[in-house]
Amino acid sequence: MKKLFLVLTLISITLFSCGSDDDSLQKIDQLLNLYIQDSAGNNLLIPNKIGSYSGVSFNDELAVKDIAPVNFSRKEIIADSVYTIEYLAGATRQFVEDTSDGSKIYKSEIQVSLTKKISDTQNAPVVQDKLEIFYRSSSSVFEVSRVLYNNQLVFTKVPDQPNVATIIK
Repeated sequence: MKKLFLVLTLISITLFSCGSDDDSLQKIDQLLNLYIQDSAGNNLLIPNKIGSYSGVSFNDELAVKDIAPVNFSRKEIIADSVYTIEYLAGATRQFVEDTSDGSKIYKSEIQVSLTKKISDTQNAPVVQDKLEIFYRSSSSVFEVSRVLYNNQLVFTKVPDQPNVATIIK
């Protein structure tokens, strides 16, 4: 009888400890899509197209080492060759400030190197740009809050909307 009581007590404790509290879960929203286009709206990320950026690389400017590549992916999202850069995570995040609502602001700084294809055999000199991603962290959410590209605001978070920034080059 004592063994049965002990077993039932252990099972009850286990079941109560496995319960989940949805209010305690933090929503993570850090996927960022970057479109790079010219002033006419032409996509400049088509890998083999002349006049487009055939080479793209990211380097973490806040990393301990000078050369700290950051992973991203170049994705074709529409059948008519519209490409985007998809960045999820990987760059160092540096604390910036506490806000009045109790959130914390962090930022990542990424050097973006772009190589434009100017002919079948030649590339233009590499262009070095600066991408700054600001994150807001609270007990309920960790999200991209705004994005600067070469010190110009290109994205501000709208609740429940995807994080999409368009850069005009």
